[in-house]
Amino acid sequence: MSNLTREERFEIIEKSMAASKAGNDDEAMRIAKQLPIAPWLAKAGKEVWGKDFLLENGYNLSEAEAEYGKDWLSQ
Repeated sequence: MSNLTREERFEIIEKSMAASKAGNDDEAMRIAKQLPIAPWLAKAGKEVWGKDFLLENGYNLSEAEAEYGKDWLSQ
């Protein structure tokens, strides 16, 4: 599970926003994906787009893994 502190989370957000403001939307998204997405959102993403989409796009699924178990994507 990702154990980011509040300060680390805000640092990631600030870096992502700075990249976006500089016009580098791809970099902003890459940075933002370092934040763990909420378990319910990860589960919905799996149902709508499939597990490969989540994995190939580099989403941080650590909180979903903690919530649903290590093999939740394969179930």
